[in-house]
Amino acid sequence: MFRIMSADEAISLIRDGDCICVNSFVGIESPVELHEALYRRYQDTHSPKHLTIISSAGFGVWDENRNAEGYIREGAVDRLICGHFGAMLSTKKIILENRFEAYNLPLGCISHAIRAQAGGLPGALSKVGLNLFVDPRQEGPGINQISTDSSFVKYVQVDGEEYLYYKLPKITVTMIKGTAADRKGNISFDDMYMSGDALSICQAAKSNKGIVIVQVDRIVDEPSRPRNAIIPGCLVDAIVVQEPEKKEDAFKALTGSFEIRYEEWLEWTEKLEAVTSGHRQQTTASHIIAERAARELHTEDIVNIGIGIPELISHYAKQNGMLDHITLTVESGGIGGFPASGKVFGAMIGAASVYDMSNQFDLYNSGGLDICFMGALEVDRYGNVNAHRGPGAYAGIGGFANITAKTPTVVFCMTFNTKGLKVSLAEEGVLVEENGTVPKFVDKVRSVSFSAKNAVANGQKVLYITERCVFILTPRGLKLLELYPGVDLQRDVLDLLPFEIEY
Repeated sequence: MFRIMSADEAISLIRDGDCICVNSFVGIESPVELHEALYRRYQDTHSPKHLTIISSAGFGVWDENRNAEGYIREGAVDRLICGHFGAMLSTKKIILENRFEAYNLPLGCISHAIRAQAGGLPGALSKVGLNLFVDPRQEGPGINQISTDSSFVKYVQVDGEEYLYYKLPKITVTMIKGTAADRKGNISFDDMYMSGDALSICQAAKSNKGIVIVQVDRIVDEPSRPRNAIIPGCLVDAIVVQEPEKKEDAFKALTGSFEIRYEEWLEWTEKLEAVTSGHRQQTTASHIIAERAARELHTEDIVNIGIGIPELISHYAKQNGMLDHITLTVESGGIGGFPASGKVFGAMIGAASVYDMSNQFDLYNSGGLDICFMGALEVDRYGNVNAHRGPGAYAGIGGFANITAKTPTVVFCMTFNTKGLKVSLAEEGVLVEENGTVPKFVDKVRSVSFSAKNAVANGQKVLYITERCVFILTPRGLKLLELYPGVDLQRDVLDLLPFEIEY
């Protein structure tokens, strides 16, 4: 039977050595008060310690002094298992200092492994990750030198087919943010941007005789409508009521509380960028890439658009009249609206539906998308892509591996090089005024996020769109597909590549 408690009382239920699963997504919908109560307890008692924390998509709030950053930094956590670390500003830095074990698994694979545990199974099989960095025959999921546990990902064969087997530690505590609890303890997510894997996480904890802690904005007298009660009260142990921080009106666009037509999507995006400092200056090169990429869209496409340069594609899709004829999706479970970006990435403006994250990755893993647009840090001669690990930096793979695994058309949007690149548009076409000092096309990628070998075997169409040319993947590697007007083939392309290409 659930009890209403203070955050400090609820956190007192957590024991040394517990495995906590957090339901959040990059920088949104984190149960901040629960994390900060855990930090207060750890500062006072040096407990709970030796914690393992699992999160499909990460659990930061873009502030290194809030949420979980403090207690992670001060040593309460022995292991982190996450799909993405982008919003965890101090955590992602100290991971590379070998302060604790940290493992990066594809977001959707963590989500499905949680769902498997909820159903009493030890783990989940997936084709996603084969021949990528997470494959134990390659690097494995450990991020730093002390992360050597080989139990999380195993290479297996079933009926003669190759899979990776993803297995998580047993979840004993959940920390979840919801909107409201009714008098029976049922938890609704009405004002939330997503529900993530909330139900599966609770079921997994209960299958392991663990505890479920939920932070809500309010208690309501009227029971929730049955379809709106994502978590039934019988699965809840502790409810913590924390009045939400006041937010700008622009954030209401992400709650689904009123209809937003597609004509208004970009208007609401601009309002959100203004209050989240999410607007980034986009270069001429970015606009050239996005405009060309948008031409790959077709009526009735189901689409995923990644962060960075791909975000501009939606603007050109509106210009060419395609935006109203495609269905956009986001990894957290939203479909049929317009994905928000920056600090509210994972939310959606005007979504038609928001369902469980594991269901979204069912769609992605099975090739249910028609096309996706992703960024890239590096591409090698074979067409392999590194999108998750830079020099001395680590954000994580997120949903990238799942999204690109079987989508029929994969479009990588990237500048030819970076750090100082200057291009302009003139009557004669694209003028490369100055090349960047950091190449993006390399002889060998630092780490493999996308396998060209897999893509060729799957029959996927793969494009690499830059500000000066477009490459296409062939069984032999990269082939030059288009050279933009104004670009000199030898000077601007061939002389800058560390390998030969077909053209």
